[in-house]
Amino acid sequence: MNVGVVGNPRYGDLAAVLRTLAREAPGRGMHLYTEPSLLTLWDRPPPLIDEAQLSALLTFGGDGTLLRGARLLHGAEVPILGINLGRVGFLTTATRDGLSQALEALATGRYLLERRMALATTITGERGSLQVAHQSLNDVAVHKAGVARVIRVRVLVNGEDLGPYTADGIIVSSPTGSTAYSLSAGGPIVAPGVEAMVITPVCAHTLAVRPVVVPCEHTVTIEPIHPWADDLFVSYDGQVGGTLAPGDRVDIRRSAGAVCLVRLGTEGYFSRMRQKLRWGDLDERETVK
Repeated sequence: MNVGVVGNPRYGDLAAVLRTLAREAPGRGMHLYTEPSLLTLWDRPPPLIDEAQLSALLTFGGDGTLLRGARLLHGAEVPILGINLGRVGFLTTATRDGLSQALEALATGRYLLERRMALATTITGERGSLQVAHQSLNDVAVHKAGVARVIRVRVLVNGEDLGPYTADGIIVSSPTGSTAYSLSAGGPIVAPGVEAMVITPVCAHTLAVRPVVVPCEHTVTIEPIHPWADDLFVSYDGQVGGTLAPGDRVDIRRSAGAVCLVRLGTEGYFSRMRQKLRWGDLDERETVK
């Protein structure tokens, strides 16, 4: 069983976690492969991730690490088991203390698999030149590249004009990403089983603009409007991105492949939401001292 390992080196005890992993993985038939940035943290570095066809991927960190790991798979539907080393970890399924049990469940196949819809983005230039496509699990956002300033873009859904948006930015999120940047900007929570995309403006400059939920079979197009087309940036999962040139068009649609998240235990989506996001009535929350 070829298992890739992705981690966030900013967690000070990651080296100790990797030592535990290296000790326990072989007995479960796991051959480990690491991302390059972790090479100095292993006592005996395993081969690099791109040298094998992976059976599973382990991510050590928070949700950001899991999102990065999903992009490294380039659309391959490989089970991802997230080990939370941070605070919230909404997408992760285990903690450092439960690493041994998580490895055993992964090795024996005793887990549930959630297939999460991802987003595929292409950027087309003014002359029709197509840039490289990007995949993201959470969201795609268009905003100013430097100092926060207003942008003005036209949004189309399946070629039908939804209208011009004047805002600090535009977010197109998947159901998974509905609890991330989109939620912070006032968008709705969309359960993972609902296959849709959410178009959410960031600080819209009119009360007449609100988030819109559209079917996942549709294509959402964002076209910058002159003269607000300069210094625009498109970001994927808030981690990577690039600048938009005047005349570029951003097309966002459902990705052909899904992101497969490993789930351990019986805790459901709404239970995680209540616990991790502290959702619900104040009377049900524990007093924070």
